[in-house]
Formats: sequence, structure tokens, C-alpha cells
Amino acid sequence: MIIGNKNFDTNGNTYVMGILNVTPDSFSDGGKFCDETAILKHTEEMLADGADIIDIGGESTRPGAAFVSVEEELSRVIPAIKTIKKHFDVPVSLDTYKPEVAEQGIEAGADLINDIWGLRYDEKMADIIAKYDVACCLMHNEKERIKDEDDTFEAVMDGLRKTLEIAKKAGIKPEKIMLDPGVGFAKDADQNLSVIKKVKDFEKLGYPILLGTSRKSVIGKVLGTETDDRLGGTVSTTVYAAMYGISFVRVHDVRVNAQAIKMTRAILQAK
Repeated sequence: MIIGNKNFDTNGNTYVMGILNVTPDSFSDGGKFCDETAILKHTEEMLADGADIIDIGGESTRPGAAFVSVEEELSRVIPAIKTIKKHFDVPVSLDTYKPEVAEQGIEAGADLINDIWGLRYDEKMADIIAKYDVACCLMHNEKERIKDEDDTFEAVMDGLRKTLEIAKKAGIKPEKIMLDPGVGFAKDADQNLSVIKKVKDFEKLGYPILLGTSRKSVIGKVLGTETDDRLGGTVSTTVYAAMYGISFVRVHDVRVNAQAIKMTRAILQAK
């Protein structure tokens, strides 16, 4: 899969997407990386620690977070994209579900659009991605939580199929797509665990998979820990992803997760 000027071999390899939130209210690192100096320093650290992609977010997606206007989101993400692209040779992902933000972000240098609504918030997003021929990560999400009586895996697969239908209709090339089963979105803790357990099975749709669990509430639920004490739980999901050859993981703590992937791969490749 080509993202920006980098070619990612998604056949059995696991790459690290490092999170850079330029928001004042993200659930785990809000307000830490909102000025140019902090953005440059944190990006440099993540790249040194093993990040393969930098994912910039300008609106918190935590439960109860305030809606951010297009203008406000643009004021946060555009300077960050330009700063990173000016100083570093790394693919930049833009975490947004708004077509207007996506278009201006791509024009500023974003190489991938990470849409937490999988093109289903505003179908104009699909047209923008197709127009600029950029890579995209399309996540499963629903307005209502999956019902307890429903099969979680099949419900997520159905939602992702709807997303892929929109992508096909808009003309997004299949080789530009990765899918995210959406841990933490429209699912309770047990359903999230089910999604993680069956993450490899989502490859049946024919696309690379991204697993995003970093510091999320399902880890806190299992371990009984607060947001800043979920590194061990996050790393365990990264190891699980690496064991099954999941193509991408999206994490806050790049160094330890990249090390976990490297060690897991070494064990799997040993004689």
C-alpha cells in the first residue's frame, strides 16, 4: 500500500501510526502538542522511536467531547501538517470526518485521510478522497451502539461493507484503502474485546487492517486503570496484532509498541 511516497508491505508486516493530537481536550494528551515547538519535538521523538506514519487529529473523539467547527479544526491541523511536511520525510495522516477539512488538509500535504465515520458521516468525503487519489483509513462506526443480541463481528462487517460500497461508487481505488474495525466506537467493552479477538478475520474483506486500541476505555475496564496507566494493556493488543500480521496499529506510546512488534516478529521468525 502506497501512502505518500512510502510503500508499505502489508503482507505480514505491522507498521506503527503515531498519534499527534493538536487538541486541548483529547482524552489522554489534550493540550500537550498544540504549538509548533511541541509538534516538532514530539514528531521527532515518535520518528526516532519507530513511527512509520504520523496521524494528526484536531478534534477529540472521546465520548462527550465538544463539536469543533470546520474553521477551528482547520486552524489546528493545517499548521501542524505544514510544519511536519516541511521538516520531516514521513507520511502524514489527517484524522477527520469533515470533507472541507480533508480537502484543505490534503492540499496542505496530508497523505492519508483517517475517517472515523467510514465515509458515512458525509458522503462528500468519498468524493474528496477519490478526487485527490490519496490513501484512506475507513473506520467502522454507528450512530447507535451494536445491540447486545446481535453478532458483533457480523455487525461490524456489515457496516464496513456499506463503507466500501460508498468508496466504490465514488471511485476510490481499492489499493488506497485500509479498514479499521473501530474499537471504542458504537461498542461496549465486551464487544470491543470481541472485535480485537477477531481482528484478523476482518481481512476477509480484502483490505489491510488497522487496529486502534491505544489507552482506550476497554483496557481500563479490563485492568481497572485510568487513562495514563493503560500502556501494558495497549502493548498486549499490539503484540496480538503483530502475531496475526495486522498491517497497522495506531498508538500514543510509539517506542514501547514498536519494540513489542520487533520482538514479536523476531520470535515468530525464529527457527
